[in-house]
Amino acid sequence: MRIVCDAHIPFLLEAVQKAWPQVEIIPLKPEEIDASAVKDADVLVVRTRTKVNETLLADSNVQLVCTATIGYDHIDTAYCESQGIRWMSCPGCNAQAVCDYIEEALQETQAQGTIGIVGVGHVGSLVAKMAERRGMKVLLNDPPKGIGVSLDFIAQNSDIITFHVPLDKTTYHLCDDTFLNKCKPDAFIINAARGGVVDEQALLRSGHPFILDTWENEPNIHPEILAKALLASMHIAGYSVAGKRNASQMCLNAIAELFNLQKIDISKSRGLDISKQKGDTAPGWISRISDQLKADPTAFEALRKAYPLRGELIDRA
Repeated sequence: MRIVCDAHIPFLLEAVQKAWPQVEIIPLKPEEIDASAVKDADVLVVRTRTKVNETLLADSNVQLVCTATIGYDHIDTAYCESQGIRWMSCPGCNAQAVCDYIEEALQETQAQGTIGIVGVGHVGSLVAKMAERRGMKVLLNDPPKGIGVSLDFIAQNSDIITFHVPLDKTTYHLCDDTFLNKCKPDAFIINAARGGVVDEQALLRSGHPFILDTWENEPNIHPEILAKALLASMHIAGYSVAGKRNASQMCLNAIAELFNLQKIDISKSRGLDISKQKGDTAPGWISRISDQLKADPTAFEALRKAYPLRGELIDRA
């Protein structure tokens, strides 16, 4: 059995090598994951940087595609299903880390008042509890779940609006000119969901302050949008030790189930130290990231790869 995986997914390689010696695991850089590399693989484990589609998978032996991310818009799920290829994502794996990011953003901007939360899944639910704990009024919007108020009501009544929806046909440019024109003049926008949920050109036109962690056309982000951002980061809101561990664990669970392998518990794997990395968590850490990125927009991908995972830092009741 052979697994091809993105080399930047932590804990996965070490766990497989220790627990499944009969399994060949091949870590590759995202740019190295192409049709020839996956042709003889049984399992493919990727992040958002790999486009998983017919071009990649045609004539391969791949039976399972795992993405160690919440989002899965980089996977052509219809193609996979048409070919009998199973796929899975990791919903909720880094929800607490993203919530921590939002809280730090609110702290650094001293934001108060009413927060509108668009998308009340794993992340949005945590953000709502956090905001309530901070004494903020919370408005929720999630029509598919039958939760909350209308998007128009969110726009018209929120001082801060944060998006926590997946990217699909219904959410692409959800925050557009029409939405922004209905917002309070000084309301600011946060997008730590997926690039494309917010129409960045509309955001520029609107004059609203904004915080972006996810961007359209990553890693080739728009320099003017970066310059105008109140705070900016390189798609690292969910980058915590716990979040990465959870994602790798969920991928390993799926592989073990499909191929009838012994289950691995990463947290109990001897020789795997998952607590060494303690990224910058002192107050103002998003501002420091923002300064780095604004100093060199072309370094987006390099900064993202070099980002030290935050420890399980913000354990707030």
